[in-house]
Amino acid sequence: MSAPHPPPQRIVSLLPSATEMLCLLGLSDRIVGISHECDFPPGLQDRPRVTQSMLSPTLTSQEIDERVRTQPMTGQPLSRLDHDRLLSLAPDLVITQSLCEVCAIGFAEVQDAVRRLPSQPPLLSLQPHTLDDVFQALREIARWTGTLQRAEAVLKNLQDRLLAVQNRSAGITNPRRTLLLEWVDPPFSAGHWSPQLVEWAGGREVLGQAGERSRSLAWEEVTHADPEVLVVACCGFDLARSRHELPLLRQAPGFHDWCCTRNGELYLVDGNAWFSRSGPRLIDGLEILAHTLHPQLHPAPPGLPLAERFPVAVD
Repeated sequence: MSAPHPPPQRIVSLLPSATEMLCLLGLSDRIVGISHECDFPPGLQDRPRVTQSMLSPTLTSQEIDERVRTQPMTGQPLSRLDHDRLLSLAPDLVITQSLCEVCAIGFAEVQDAVRRLPSQPPLLSLQPHTLDDVFQALREIARWTGTLQRAEAVLKNLQDRLLAVQNRSAGITNPRRTLLLEWVDPPFSAGHWSPQLVEWAGGREVLGQAGERSRSLAWEEVTHADPEVLVVACCGFDLARSRHELPLLRQAPGFHDWCCTRNGELYLVDGNAWFSRSGPRLIDGLEILAHTLHPQLHPAPPGLPLAERFPVAVD
């Protein structure tokens, strides 16, 4: 589908990463609606929300996983689209994704809702699997919004930062065995772009596969992989919520036998901000991870929080 002309002026973004990209492109004033998960940048918090989570905030991570796994059988939605609010916003472009129905409203539901709108605005669906795909998604949003020149400047900055990390890591002959854990109960490896970030930061992801979906693990797999460094980056959880997962991790079979545990190389990061979303802050996550794995080689990224080292046991 060709990009609209003139460029859209009333954009509804149902994807947090797309919302961040729109703002980087200088289009925050064109965003008229966002999803319940769009929490960055902070200046958009007054925008109408057109989706709502159907998961209680009191659910444990195990209960959330159970809801996600059984959803196809139970038919219970994980989130809800407010059709009336979408109609009232009269968007001329809706941005969503078809990669993960846990991360956003299912594509089929969004497509049906958009078709019911009187104006039938175009629907832009993104589905990045790798960092190159993320960069291409930014270009696609720019093409649809008439901001390609601005996008090239944004991309140059991101790519320059990526190249700086890659160049510093180029001389590493023994990458550190690293496990980026996307969920704790049950454990999930991190997929898609995350293993790429680990490699560029000077590590070797021991269980996740680049370009592939994250997958559930048995703790025996972690023991067999025996990572030197463990980084907990829970998908959908901020740092405060992720800290509640650490007691569960400490109870994992084999935890005290892992190399990372014996050497105290256990870290916690805000996975929701820096690793889970297919947006520009993945480069922030790369710089944080690189400093975590090789602090003598990669400087602490200015203006960004460092990974939190957490203790093996709590007194």
